[in-house]
Amino acid sequence: MALVRVENLEKSFKDLKVVKGLDFELETGRCVALIGANGAGKTTTMKMISGLLEPTKGSIVFEGAKQGDDHRRLIGYLPQHPVFHDWMTAKEFLEYVGKLSGLGTKEARERAAVLLELVGLEDAKNRRIGKFSGGMKQRLGIAQAIIHRPKLIMLDEPVSALDPFGRREVLELLDRLKQDATVLFSTHILNDAEEVCESILFLHNGVLIESGTMEEFREKYHQSKIDLVFNQDAKVYLNSISGNEKITSIQIEGNKASIFTEELEGVKDLILSQAVKDGWPLTKYEIGSISLEDVFMKVVQK
Repeated sequence: MALVRVENLEKSFKDLKVVKGLDFELETGRCVALIGANGAGKTTTMKMISGLLEPTKGSIVFEGAKQGDDHRRLIGYLPQHPVFHDWMTAKEFLEYVGKLSGLGTKEARERAAVLLELVGLEDAKNRRIGKFSGGMKQRLGIAQAIIHRPKLIMLDEPVSALDPFGRREVLELLDRLKQDATVLFSTHILNDAEEVCESILFLHNGVLIESGTMEEFREKYHQSKIDLVFNQDAKVYLNSISGNEKITSIQIEGNKASIFTEELEGVKDLILSQAVKDGWPLTKYEIGSISLEDVFMKVVQK
């Protein structure tokens, strides 16, 4: 069942059209990733869904709501660059936000206590936010976004500025949150989306170029991949096999290359024999399957 339906959504700033006719649905109880490079229109799209920006054209309709209804109470939103009162403690801040969200004093206090434990900040509840690490602030930001029990949790690039440890903390938290609500988060880090999401929306230059579940993408773009790493520029060595009909495509980046095929055995033998014949200076040879990043590159290049 669709919690939110987005139809023909557009946003222009003067003569610049940033979002161009988006159509998609967010299903209840799913974690959905809005993926795209910087400037693809992710933040603008999320701000329109959250009610922070008025669409130039199109509609956003929540389940059970009428066109034009105020749906902000159904949404918990964490912007890409959240701002906190650094002089407050985490406990004070959550209780303050809870009251702003319409909770009574007692309920705000009880809800803050529950969420501080959920996001792993129970031991730091009386510490001033100005002393928090980046990961701690993001977890506190998620807690404030869900304090009023929203049906849709929206997180704009929640892990892009974090170190590996902070990213891991937030991703594990997202995995827990999707059990109780629909989660939409934007990212340009595709591995994160692949880890925690069931559905993907690919945005490129303001256009939704592909959407579906992870299972659908794996079936549609199923291919084998052979990753090679040379001790010098890979292009010099791969010219000899680039025209082979068994090879679907080759992606080269410096001394690294990925070779895609639907005929793994034949291409594997081709590469190994050519490597021996020409003395390829290989430092890595690995067989795998197509990743979400590979899918994104393919749909962008269509």
